Amino acid sequence: METPTMAPAAPTFAELFAGQYQSLVRLAGLLGADDPEDIAQEAFARLHTRRLRDDAAALGYLRATVCNLTRNRLRHLRIIRLRRPEPPEHARSSEHAVIVAEEHRELLAALDTLPRRQREALILRYWLDLSEREIADAMGVSPGSVKTHASRGLAALRGKL
Repeated sequence: METPTMAPAAPTFAELFAGQYQSLVRLAGLLGADDPEDIAQEAFARLHTRRLRDDAAALGYLRATVCNLTRNRLRHLRIIRLRRPEPPEHARSSEHAVIVAEEHRELLAALDTLPRRQREALILRYWLDLSEREIADAMGVSPGSVKTHASRGLAALRGKL
């Protein structure tokens, strides 16, 4: 008499997890996932909440889920990188603002002590960023005079600051 052959019993969820977790982590890593452990765990979590018609199909379901989750994750990261906002501007401390304001006040006070032509040459050059020709036209002097006034003005400021 022949004994009826029974199909091997499908592994339990715990056995499946213990036997396949590492291979699914490797699969997710090879597919390019930045978080392969999370992908594998999510695949098992989805299997746990799902009822399959054939328990033998669980491994195939897990592999397909890992592939899909990795693909979705990579697509999501690609979109996030494309839409990345500009980093916020570095916030200056209030102490920094006070120091800058004080330095600015000192510079303006030192400029006020310069003769008019030296002050004009420096302001037109360094605040308005004009060329020597443009400064000469604005002041009604020659470009050589602009160089002289700017040079003497800078020397005077160095001595005061």
